[in-house]
Amino acid sequence: MVYTGKVSSAESLGRILQQARLLSGMTQRELAERLGTTQRYIWEIEAGKPSIFVDRLFAAMHETGMELTATIHTKDDDG
Repeated sequence: MVYTGKVSSAESLGRILQQARLLSGMTQRELAERLGTTQRYIWEIEAGKPSIFVDRLFAAMHETGMELTATIHTKDDDG
């Protein structure tokens, strides 16, 4: 199955990342270990914790009319 969603803020990006992680069967701790970071960092991303970079990125996207989408491919996909 494929899920697609519009990414309009750090919060929506975090929610989509969380759904992708859950659909892949990973915990925050497992994802953190794979990425060489901490579980807290993964939690902060999924919670949409504000940061200067992300705030400016979404402001630039808004000002330029850019739209970002994310697609999640589940493990049962044929591709």
